[in-house]
Amino acid sequence: MPHEPNLSLPWPHGRTLDNAFFDRDARLLARELLGKVIRHKHGERWLSVRIIETEAYYLAEKGSHASLGYTHNRRALFADGGHIYMYYARGGDSLNFSAQGPGNAVLIKSALPWLDAHSDDASLAQMQANNPDAQGRARPAEKLCAGQTLLCRAMGLKVPHWNSQRFDPERLFVEDLGIRPTQVVQCTRLGIPHGRDEQLPYRFVDADLARYCTRNPLRRGQVAGRDFHLLNPQDASL
Repeated sequence: MPHEPNLSLPWPHGRTLDNAFFDRDARLLARELLGKVIRHKHGERWLSVRIIETEAYYLAEKGSHASLGYTHNRRALFADGGHIYMYYARGGDSLNFSAQGPGNAVLIKSALPWLDAHSDDASLAQMQANNPDAQGRARPAEKLCAGQTLLCRAMGLKVPHWNSQRFDPERLFVEDLGIRPTQVVQCTRLGIPHGRDEQLPYRFVDADLARYCTRNPLRRGQVAGRDFHLLNPQDASL
């Protein structure tokens, strides 16, 4: 049956994710965020992307920022699920959402531009203007958000504006449009230094769109069962 209109949203029939959605185990949240659409109001335009790659992080493992201890800049990691944690990495901004339990979160690793009635070709052009290549040319759409800092640059998301904030239906939120991956790739995270729990399989990728993520886990030479696992939507194990 139709859901109730959300009058706090720019379009009343949008399906924004509430805080309760984020109040779940970080690995489950990382997996459930695949296919969701991030919406950001940039100037007069809504910029939108479909999430295709995520990574889960926990307080109790060495790969996480939270394992380094509480600081003012990291306070969102220790807050309830649904807080925004942003930090600088590799010369750019990175976007994370807090999950269930202090210190646990999900990094939004990569995405694809999403075009619809709210984010049209002009929105895509704005994202390309935000994130040109090294020669100043427009990046192809499939490469605009192929990495955590590229994603934030294309979307116009900045650490000073959003770190430790809640979602705002008038400026930034995540929407459920009913998109679900047919299969999910589970594998180890990227860029974790040796000895910092780099072996943990906390990275999740939409299998059908793996070629567009930060680094394709299904590339030549990768072996199922050794380098990655394929999960079906009904799989409960993580």
